[in-house]
This record gives sequence, structure tokens and C-alpha cells, in this order.
Amino acid sequence: MIKRPGRGNVQLSLQTKVFSTFVILLLFVLGCFIIYVNLIVVKPLKDTTIQEKLETAVKMSDQVDFYINSQNQLSQRILSSKEIFAILEEGKSTVSYESFQQQRKLKDIMFQAIGPSMNIKDMVIYDKQGTLFVSYLGDANNLSSLQSFIDGPPPTKHWNGSGILLMRQGDTLSFIRAINNQNGKVFGYLCIQSDQAYLQSLTGGVAQGEVYILDREQGLISGTGTSPDQTDLKKRLTGSGVYVDKFQNYVAYSESESTGWTTYLVTPKRAVLGPVNSVKYISILLISSLMVLSFVYIYFSARNLLLPIRKLRSQIWRINYSNLNVKMDSKAQNNELVLLNEAFQDLMDRLRQSIDREKLALHEEVKARNSALQAQIAPHFIHNVLYLISIAAQEGKNSVVSDMCKHLSDSLRYIVSSPYAHVTLAEELEQTRHYLSLVQQNYEDDLEWEIEADELSRQIQLPRLVIQPFVENCIEHAFTNTDPPWRIMITVKQFNGLWAVEIKDNGDGFPLDKIHEILDKLRQSDSNHAESQNLHSSIGNMGIVNSVHRLKLMYKNRLLFNLFNHPGEEKGATVQIIGSLTKDFY
Repeated sequence: MIKRPGRGNVQLSLQTKVFSTFVILLLFVLGCFIIYVNLIVVKPLKDTTIQEKLETAVKMSDQVDFYINSQNQLSQRILSSKEIFAILEEGKSTVSYESFQQQRKLKDIMFQAIGPSMNIKDMVIYDKQGTLFVSYLGDANNLSSLQSFIDGPPPTKHWNGSGILLMRQGDTLSFIRAINNQNGKVFGYLCIQSDQAYLQSLTGGVAQGEVYILDREQGLISGTGTSPDQTDLKKRLTGSGVYVDKFQNYVAYSESESTGWTTYLVTPKRAVLGPVNSVKYISILLISSLMVLSFVYIYFSARNLLLPIRKLRSQIWRINYSNLNVKMDSKAQNNELVLLNEAFQDLMDRLRQSIDREKLALHEEVKARNSALQAQIAPHFIHNVLYLISIAAQEGKNSVVSDMCKHLSDSLRYIVSSPYAHVTLAEELEQTRHYLSLVQQNYEDDLEWEIEADELSRQIQLPRLVIQPFVENCIEHAFTNTDPPWRIMITVKQFNGLWAVEIKDNGDGFPLDKIHEILDKLRQSDSNHAESQNLHSSIGNMGIVNSVHRLKLMYKNRLLFNLFNHPGEEKGATVQIIGSLTKDFY
């Protein structure tokens, strides 16, 4: 995240934008993949799994029909014997021997019909009144009469005494049919009994889940699990289909057209959707792993792609005039970034050349302006000194005139030797000493002056003749209404990387309007209006403004000028010049 200076809003970095763009694209691809998996893979797989459950239920129903058909074929083989009709027509004999012979013949018929297969529990023949006539194995649990099924109320209402009746009694499944001839005359009833486990074995192991077979009255015929809550199995279902019960189990059902029995395959949802969920979870795990890897790849790719740009940006932020070079990593493999760096470096070279030309022109302009201002000071100084020498000559002070000429010669040599070059503060103070020596010849003991400076003054650079005008201002204007001795103190100080020159006197001080006038002129000079002003030639105006203006031309905004009268009872004023010790001038 990047917060731009001067703005309250937060701007996203280029890396964040690139990463976000790729993440959004990746999420879009992920969404499309999830939709594809659900619609093209998961949904068809789910439909296929459910269809397989339905086909399994139909297959189990066919197994039940096969069992019923086998029982029906068995009964047909028994009914194919004519003797059974004759025996049942005669009725059961009361004579033991004849009754024994009847049972023997009927058992022989049943034995021949059953053959080598013994998949039945027992076989029973009843007379037309429904009374037990003979039992093949003589099971004690056989019904003694079918009267309740012939004339009784429901649940046997679907059987009218002819045709087929299927029923369950405990663990025994009974296949009951009427023994009738081609004319439909009923002679008796045949009951083929099978173990419920046999029917259960036909459906067991066919499918995962529990299998239930219900008759027309929803009576449980067979079940591979515990007795179900029959309210969970929908009643009166026709045909075949699949539904979800209240326990979220998938129930596939198939109704047999021949028997009316309905086969139910109850499978837990997790078992039905297990393969589907496996595909879904594997797909989610795979795409999640790909997403994580993609996020990491995108992050580092964006980082590696934009790292040179970030470095280039950081270097651009550190560019200043003294360092216009932008160094690019030589190992960068991105040709576009290399070309961008080369183009930007070329721009910096052209900009540096332009700045150098501009700086050179500005330097020459400042030197010319400084020279013009210095030229204004020199004639004024020479005029004042020659005036003092003429006074001393008129008074016949030949030795004084000689000394003054020597000091004037040294001052002129200082002014004319490389007049436009910078000088040290020590040289400027030495020139001020010459000037004060010249002036003292006129005022003698009435003027006292002192200059305090250390070796630091040899390191500070100044334009020529910037200290002397402040001293001239003191002599010409500060002592008009002050009794001697007149004192001038020049002190050089250093603190916190700054240097300061203080020029103090014990004179009358500056009138307040004069202070305002001088400061106004300096402010005008800061606004580049000084040259257009009609400056007076008096020391109090032109000398101070000229000197300060030349100092500011040299030090730019690294110089401070202060002018004030001494507070309280102390007489006089102080001029302060404070500048930086750095040497980056103009």
C-alpha cells in the first residue's frame, strides 16, 4: 500500500494491483472449474449412481419374481398329475389304510415334482374346504386350515380362493394356489413353504444397503436388516423409482407386476454419494492446492517482475542535483526494464546538462550583479578616505597623511586584486582594520575599536567589502549625539554548523523608521525588486542593503540578517550576519 504525500486516499502499489488482478482471474477460473465439476462431472455421476441403485432394486425384484415363478412351475408339475384331482375329489378317507394310501400317492406326486432340489421347507395340500389333507415333511407349524384365508376378512381380500396367494408366517414364506382343472373347478389348495432366509439370500449381497420386500398390504415379506419403521417406506408405490426418506436415505423401489410385491433398497446418503463426494473432495483438494501454488507463484512472479521497477522508483526518489545517475541492476533479465532505465538515464543526462548550463548562466549573472554592487561600494569608500586625507593634509599632519596613504594603498590593492573573487572573513576583517586605522587618524582617542576572530574566520568565504559598510555606518551616523569615547566591537562566533558576525556600537542606535526602511528594502531585494529601486547613496541605505544583498546572492536562503537597538539602558545597536558553514554557493 502506498499513501501519496498531500493526499488522504491510499493508493495501491503496482505489485498489489498485479497480484489482485491475477487473483481475481484465478478465482474466476476456479469458479468456472467448480461449475464444470458440478454440472459435467458430479451431477452425471450422482445421477448414474442413483440410476444404478434403481437398477439394483429392479434386479432384486426380478429375483423375487424368479422365485415366485419357480414356485409356480413347481406347483404346475404337481397339478399335471390327474391322480391329485381324483384323490381330492374322493375326499379324505376315514379308513386308516386308505387314508395312508392317499397320502402316499400324494407324497409320491410331490416328490416327483420337487425332484433333486430341496429348496423348500415343506409342501402341504389342503382340500377344497381348506382343511389340511397331507404334508410332505409333516412340519408341526403348518396351518391346519386355510378357512380364514378363503372366507376371512383382509388382509387376504386380494385372494378370492383361486389364483395365487403369497404370505409370510414368522420365518416361513407360503406360496398358496388353488388346485383347479381347466374348467376352473377347485378341488383343493397347494401350499409350498420356503424359509424366509432363502428369499433373503436371493437379494442379499446384491447391493450396499438394506433390502425389504413388502406385500400388497405393506406386510414385511423379507428384509436384510432389522424391521424397518414402515412409515419410512412410502406406500402404494407403483412402477419403480427413487426418493429420499426423512432420514436422508436414498430409497430405490420396484413393484412386481406379477406378485404385487414391492422391493425396497434403502441406502444411506453417504453410501450413495460416497463416490460423488470423493470426486468432489478430490477436485476441491486439487484445485485448492493449485490455487495455493498459483498464489505463491503469482506473488513471487509479480514481486520479481516489479522489484526492478521498485528499485528504479527508489533511486528516482533519491535523485538530486549532485546525483543525477540512476543505476540499474546489471542482472536484470527484463528487456523492457533495461530499455526503460536506459531511456530514463538518457533523460537524466540531458537534464543534468541543461541544469549545468542553467547553473552556469545563473552563476555568471549573480557574479555580474555582485560585481555591479561591489562597484557601487568601492568609489564611495575611496571618496570618504580621500576626504579624511585632505583634512589631515590641511592640518599639516604629514606623518598621519603618510600612514593614511599606506592604509589606503593596502585597501586599494585589496579591492582591485581579483575584485570578483571570494575572500575569507579573515581577509575582510583585515581590510576593516585598515579602514578603522584610517578613520582613527581623524578621531584619535575618541574612537575605540576591537575585532575578535579565531582561525574559523579563515574558512568562511564572503564577497569583498561586505563588513566595512556596517562599520562606516557606525562612524557616520551612530555617534552624532553620543559623547566619546565611541566604541565599535566586531566578534566572530560559531555554533551548530553556523557562523555569525556581530558588529556592535555604543552610539545613538537606529531610528525605528530607519530600521523599517532598511528591512523593507531587504525584503524587496529578496523579491528581486531591489535593482528597480532608486537607492540613495547614503551609508544607512545603500551600504547596508548593498552588502546584505551581495551576501544573499552568494548564500541564497542560507543566510540570516538581523538589525536591532540594544534593550534597556544600554546604548547603541547591533548588526548580526548569520550564515551556513557549507560551501555550496550560488
